Amino acid sequence: MTTPPPSQPTGPSDATIKGQEDAAGGKGDGESGTTLTKVPPSVSGARGVGDRAGGVLNVFSHGILAVWGLLVTLPLLWAAMSSLKSDREIFTSPWSLPTSLRFENWSDAWNTANMGRYFLNSAVVVAGSLFGTMLLGAMAAYVLARFEFRGNRFIYYLFVGGMSFPIVLALVPLYFVLQNMELLNTKHGLILVYIAYSLPFTVFFLTSFFRTLPTSVAEAAMIDGASHTRTFFQVMLPMAKPGLISIGIFNFLGQWNQYMLPYVLNQGEDKDKLLPQGLVELAVSQGYKGNWAVLFSGLLIAMIPVLAVYIIFQRQVQAGLTAGSLK
Repeated sequence: MTTPPPSQPTGPSDATIKGQEDAAGGKGDGESGTTLTKVPPSVSGARGVGDRAGGVLNVFSHGILAVWGLLVTLPLLWAAMSSLKSDREIFTSPWSLPTSLRFENWSDAWNTANMGRYFLNSAVVVAGSLFGTMLLGAMAAYVLARFEFRGNRFIYYLFVGGMSFPIVLALVPLYFVLQNMELLNTKHGLILVYIAYSLPFTVFFLTSFFRTLPTSVAEAAMIDGASHTRTFFQVMLPMAKPGLISIGIFNFLGQWNQYMLPYVLNQGEDKDKLLPQGLVELAVSQGYKGNWAVLFSGLLIAMIPVLAVYIIFQRQVQAGLTAGSLK
């Protein structure tokens, strides 16, 4: 008598269930009960290509920044090194370190070449013009940013248009205007010209910055009885400190290094000339005398204030530029 075959299971087998789980892209974990998802090969491959491309771009950008940093710092270091050499060392071994530090070159440039007097003249003119530019520019920008009146946009675009007007075209009219006002070859005449020259960009920058400041603080001050003047000087102006520092440094750099305006409008006695004019005269005179170490020392004297201001206020400049563009 034939034995019947054993009965087959009606449900799916364990191998079938496991195959279905693997086909669905997951595998059960006996301990945690979680499902481990497999990353498709195409996604992981694309991610690897993107990481490699980002790494190459990062290396390339850092290389460009390193080259740019060398192009900026090497001439400064070479000028500083040459200012401590003798003329013979400058010509015979221009790239070597000085055998002895000749600090008398700096004293000769400050006293004999009158760099000290030129430095003081530039400091007086730039300090006066910077104060006037920041005060008038902040007041004009605050009114244009906070108050709506007829002609607001027209005045704003007049300031913006002033940035596109080349100063070269205004040299001849400025000369005769200052001459008629008896301000030619004077420090206060140069201060007024510097203020007018720097106002357009100052108003343009600070207007956008004042628009980002909260209006609730000014409204609270007005409710407490503060006048518009007090609200501006005691409330809004301190809040705009990052923007004021940023535009103040830009104005300082432009006014300190300005050469064309004092060359045309300040042709009086040598004692009244500014530092850029003194550097040009020193370069011309040293071309005949051959005292190049003094020339490099005078160049460093002119550069040190600019470098010091930027190094000290570097963080404030970055904060002001970013804060003025965010709501």
